[in-house]
Amino acid sequence: MQNVVRNLLIISLVACCLIVLPSSAQPPMGGDNGWYAVNCNINGAQVYFGNDYKGTIEASVLYVPVYTTGTPYKTFHVEKDGYSTHYGDITAIPGKGETIDLYATLNPIQPTQEPMIGGDIGWYTVHANVDGATVQFDNEVKGTINQGVLSVQVYTTGTPYRTYTVSMSGYQPYTELIDQYPGTGETVDLHATLSPMATPTQSPVSPVLAGAALLIAGLLLVVRRMN
Repeated sequence: MQNVVRNLLIISLVACCLIVLPSSAQPPMGGDNGWYAVNCNINGAQVYFGNDYKGTIEASVLYVPVYTTGTPYKTFHVEKDGYSTHYGDITAIPGKGETIDLYATLNPIQPTQEPMIGGDIGWYTVHANVDGATVQFDNEVKGTINQGVLSVQVYTTGTPYRTYTVSMSGYQPYTELIDQYPGTGETVDLHATLSPMATPTQSPVSPVLAGAALLIAGLLLVVRRMN
């Protein structure tokens, strides 16, 4: 009887190992999960990674799980009827349990009563770390940064801008080439990080100069007393 009980226990342990070990010993197909947090100003907007639909924005965000060892996505876009489509690049891959933020700003498409001179409209969204900074495209002032962004409307069939500059008193100006151009109803992101200018510091008087000054003062005092 004891042998029978012992054999049953051994069989039960082996069965448990066969059930438990595979699920814990090997990761799910594709590797572990990370997330992209797609932040957008328009709820209900649809999110695509490459050509794959991922869901809609709710409460200004959509979390997209991805396998860290899978084929990485390179681009994403966010769209909604009545708004410009946002196109962006994906330049980083989240690690296991990590989250990377992506940002999309959708601008409403304004209906026009008549064709506008210069063609259809697109937007540049300039992101900068200093509110109040002035934004220039080539040599044209377009406005100032407010809450970290400035949307600049451009004609898609007009002469393209070549550079943008973001400047603010007390900071080093930031200038970069414009190498992407929005199509009709599209938005292209531009980024600028301003660094504070270094405050000039007065160098202390060297010990040699200080000693020489004291020596001259002493000699002058001696000369006066002798006279």
